[in-house]
Amino acid sequence: MMSVGRAGADWFSPGSRAWEEPQGEKKSRSRRVWESVGKRIIRNVKIDQEQQMVILDEEYEDISPEELKNELPEHQPRFVVYSYRYKHTDGRVSYPLCFIFFSPCGCKPEQQMIYAGSKIGLVDVAEFTKVFEIRNTEDFSEEWLCKKLGFFR
Repeated sequence: MMSVGRAGADWFSPGSRAWEEPQGEKKSRSRRVWESVGKRIIRNVKIDQEQQMVILDEEYEDISPEELKNELPEHQPRFVVYSYRYKHTDGRVSYPLCFIFFSPCGCKPEQQMIYAGSKIGLVDVAEFTKVFEIRNTEDFSEEWLCKKLGFFR
């Protein structure tokens, strides 16, 4: 089983160890990721095969989907956790936390299997509810994400 964490700092929940339940108020683990509502915050996560751990690769703030796709590796899978500013058709604004599995065509089959096998456990542990998968990073855009989120209303 793949471990989740990062040596030296916790990338998932500020002030506590990765995936650890906090003391006091119970919140969904995925909702504890960011405390600053209103910002587009991205955490690009990869699997360190040697350590068999899910680790933070890069973190971005106020980046659009179009900008993000230029930052992702072309031939390596990634998990992306995206706090997205979503404007509903009725004018409301929400900040859904999206888990996006990027598995571009051309990845090594071994890498695809490792990521695919880790995805379900990671989503379950973090309690993500907006989970998407995309094979072609060129298809990733604001329009694509809004269409996916429109299903949840």
